[in-house]
Amino acid sequence: MKKQLKGLLYFYVSDFRYSMAIFWTILLSILVLTMAVAYFLLSIENGMMAFSLTAPIYIYCAILGFLSVKEAIPFSIKMGATRRNLFISFGIFFLSLSLLFSTIASMLQEAVSYINGIVGMDNFHFLHLAYFLEDTWYSRIVIDTSIMFFLFSVMFMIGLLFYKYGLAGGGSVLGILMVMLLLGIAKGWVFDFFKEIYATIDITYFLQLIGIAFVIYLLTYIFIRRITIWKVK
Repeated sequence: MKKQLKGLLYFYVSDFRYSMAIFWTILLSILVLTMAVAYFLLSIENGMMAFSLTAPIYIYCAILGFLSVKEAIPFSIKMGATRRNLFISFGIFFLSLSLLFSTIASMLQEAVSYINGIVGMDNFHFLHLAYFLEDTWYSRIVIDTSIMFFLFSVMFMIGLLFYKYGLAGGGSVLGILMVMLLLGIAKGWVFDFFKEIYATIDITYFLQLIGIAFVIYLLTYIFIRRITIWKVK
């Protein structure tokens, strides 16, 4: 079991290593370009530049969670992986990536802020949800890990729905969720919910989000336990 889990994790890393390398290369290039604009242009015009380092990472995690179903599951089953090991290995992979990405993002923000302090560049700022709390490296890691793992779990679940039940089945579920969301917006429930969070937000919300993400991921076993290499179209 342990050997198979290690093999699956190695396969996931190898399979998605190229896309992760491209993503981080593009993100770091944009960060450097944005800092250069802030330093050379905005310093002259007394402007300010704001940059979100984590928002693109959230989007990437959501896409990776969805694509990992069709990219990794059929090949893993062909190689003899058990459904139980698939479930465990994906959970470890998603949680490890969430922690790794959040740590890298927090370290990058600390490093850039330190460099900006040395060169006296005070017109470049990062956008992060931690500003609503105590903005520390610890709070940023907790927030980012919870959001990333939540996105991984939700999009992995959606990917499984499309894989097992095709476009009609997955689209129907998404349609129902969209109707519920629109109903919530029309009734004002969604705005009240986010207003309540904004007024009382603390680190506990994100710890609870990790718990919700774990519950969602546990539910994916319902689909994984009988999954096959044949994708429904």
